[in-house]
Parts: sequence; C-alpha cells; structure tokens
Amino acid sequence: MAQVKFTNLYKLVPQKKKIFSKINFLIKNSKFIGGKEVKLFEKNFANFVGSKNCISVANGTDALEMAVKSLKIKKGSEIIVPVNTWISTAEAVLANNHKVVFCDVNLEDYSICVDDLKKKISSRTRAVIIVHLYGNPADMKTIKKIVKNKNIKIIEDCAQAHGTKINNKHVGTFGDIGTFSFFPGKNLGAFGDGGAIVTNSNKIYNFCKRLKNHGALKKYDHLFSGRNSRLDTINAATLNIKLANYRIVILKRNKLANVYFKELKNINEIKMFNLNKKNKSSFHQFVIRTNLRNSLRKYLSKKKIDTLIHYPYMLNELKFFKSGKKLKKAYKLGNKILSLPISEEHSEKEIKFITKSIKFFFKKNNITN
Repeated sequence: MAQVKFTNLYKLVPQKKKIFSKINFLIKNSKFIGGKEVKLFEKNFANFVGSKNCISVANGTDALEMAVKSLKIKKGSEIIVPVNTWISTAEAVLANNHKVVFCDVNLEDYSICVDDLKKKISSRTRAVIIVHLYGNPADMKTIKKIVKNKNIKIIEDCAQAHGTKINNKHVGTFGDIGTFSFFPGKNLGAFGDGGAIVTNSNKIYNFCKRLKNHGALKKYDHLFSGRNSRLDTINAATLNIKLANYRIVILKRNKLANVYFKELKNINEIKMFNLNKKNKSSFHQFVIRTNLRNSLRKYLSKKKIDTLIHYPYMLNELKFFKSGKKLKKAYKLGNKILSLPISEEHSEKEIKFITKSIKFFFKKNNITN
C-alpha cells in the first residue's frame, strides 16, 4: 500500500452526495442520452473556455479525429504533430488519411519546439496539432506567427489543459479548433469517457454537430455519413457539478507545484518546468527530468511513493510510424522523465515528504550542487 498514491479518483470527486443524487434522479427518470444536462454542459464549458461554440463528444480521440476531418483538407496532406504526446494525436491524422510529420520537443515545458516547427513546414503542410502537454501552454503567439499566411490550420489538443491560460486567454481558443478529453484521470474527469470540441467557427461547429450524430442534427435528417459520438447524460451532469468547483482544483494544483519548485530547485541533477509567469498551467502532471530516473523511481517506490512515466517512448520510436530523421531533444527523453504525484487531494505534507525523499536520494548518491 502506497504511502503517497499517485492518484485516488474516488477522493477527487467533489460534492459526492450531490453527484450521486443527480445520477439517481437521471436513472429513475430514464434520462441517459442527450437532453438539457448535455446542452447545459456544452454551454457551461464554452463559457469556461471562452469559446463561442462547444460540441460534446464521446471521448478525446473522437474530438481529435473530428477536428481534423472538419478542416476538410486535401487527402495525403502533411500534418505536424509533437513527438511527445499520447498516441491519439497522431492517430487522428492517420485516421483521416493524412501524413504525420513529427516535431521535436521544447525541453523547458515539453510542448512543441517552435524552432523545429519552422523546419518541418513544407509546401504540403496543411495543419499543425499543438499539444498543451502536462497542463503547460505551448507558445501560441510564436506558432501563429510561424503559420501566418501559409494556409496552415491550427488544432489545439487540450486533453491535459483544462484551465490552462496564456495571458488570461484559455488554450483551445487560439487556433481554428480545440479539443478536450474528460477521461477519468484528467483534472476535469467524467465517470467514464468523454470529450469536447470548441471553436469560434460556425462552419466547423455546424459540421461537427452533424458529424457526431450520423450526419444529422435531428432524427432522419442525414446530410452525409457521420459517426456516433455522444457524451452521455450522466457524465454531462457529473461534469457540470465538477466544473462549478474546478477553479479550486487549479488553485490547489498550482500551490502544490510551487512546493515542488521551491524544494527541488537546488538539485542540479533535476530539471523541472521553466514556465512563462504570464501564463497559467493547470499542472495535470508534474514532470521532472533526470539521468538517474530509474534509480530514483525505484528508491521512491521503496518509500511507498507512487510515480508514473508520461511517456516511456516518443511516438517516432513506434515502428508503424514513419519517423523520418531522429529528433535531437526528444531522443531518449522517455528514459529520463518522471511524473510525481500532484492533485487537489494531495496535501502539502505529502508533497514535502516526496521532496524530502528525493533530496535524500541525491545526497545518498553523493550528488552535490
């Protein structure tokens, strides 16, 4: 039994009585698909993000695939994707019969490397998917300058970035379209799968509304062949209640992240996030980088501290992706990164126990500054 668990999804559920009462009401009244709870969540989430439109879907992968499809770009086009991300980001490109072009990593915050992005753009590039990884915002200002007047669309993958902002503007609203996941392990998680698309484009909004529902806005109103991708009523209701408390979640995660920054800053062997203070991270994960990752992880496990690795390999290392040239910064990154526990249900005492254990590990190994 871990002394500090990486996460406890049950503990993370706020207002349990209110949520369980709402679920009971929906079950008793046979409200499972669609209805006012779903529409209310779409409205509430659009307001939270600051987007004109929100389309709820079944999961974050569907959101990405539909986002790519909604751009209606020529088949076989190149779409640039950061190499350090969950596989769905790249799968969405292949599912729409386009070519994935992998881009290197910015080691300051693990978002896309803007210098490599410039190099990867070609005459065949029609879109770039920006991932706000670990809750850290990518440099959208620079990215928009890079693609300006190049007929390149921007999709923002915000699956880990609910509440992440750049100069007080929420991620997902800088490009043409933004996608979100409400997988249970996310900062804003459902009791199962869920996702959303946000956009200020009415054209994209209307297309995605039909695409998610077999090409129809209502029954037997099919204009084209679509898919079935719905956020169910119970999860929409759960997310509505969670969203009302979500700003507290962000504040707590930032507070705990600051403990990590303060306590670990003098360990030269550890590299932490170097974030722009004008921006706000939602700290979905707190990731450190060290050449002694495996030894440190083993030591923390002995101290009954849970850790995870996000991600143990870069996507270009998978054989079924045609990776092209080796990416310098991402090379062997999966062997060095370690995700430490951070959630609104962790205490400051727990985080200080983790940092004390990490400091002792490096001292024990005669690594001094």
